[in-house]
Amino acid sequence: MADSDTRTIDDAARRQLAVDLFNHVWTLMETPDRTREQDTEMIHAAHASRHHWGEVGRPVNFARGEWQVSRVYSVLGRGEPTLVHARLCLDTCVEHGIGDFDIAYAHEAMARAHGVLGDQAESSAYAEQAHRATAGIADPEDREHAMEDIAELL
Repeated sequence: MADSDTRTIDDAARRQLAVDLFNHVWTLMETPDRTREQDTEMIHAAHASRHHWGEVGRPVNFARGEWQVSRVYSVLGRGEPTLVHARLCLDTCVEHGIGDFDIAYAHEAMARAHGVLGDQAESSAYAEQAHRATAGIADPEDREHAMEDIAELL
């Protein structure tokens, strides 16, 4: 392909792709009796969403993307990649001072990752940190939703 034929994706299109892929992953995660092909599609879509956010987003988008990738792997019972992406989510939140529900969910991701890996002590410790972090969630509906998700882990 000649250079003049090289196509690029503009920033607005990348943002829309990131959002659409993120939402598609949620649809797949909530699909009862997903097929093996849908599980694979879910992994690829989560990584693709995170990739596009990496091109046009801010650290909060990176953290949320890593959280979703981690959640996908936790749903699939794959501990090592769950922990890798949960750690990236938490590190991004800490490095950039991202709080509110993002930090609570970063700890929630770490709790899920350790749970998938069978380390109940670490899972419980991170679930407790996630629970404490819910106090910093400004929106009452977000706080309630986070507390419900975290309660599953305690």
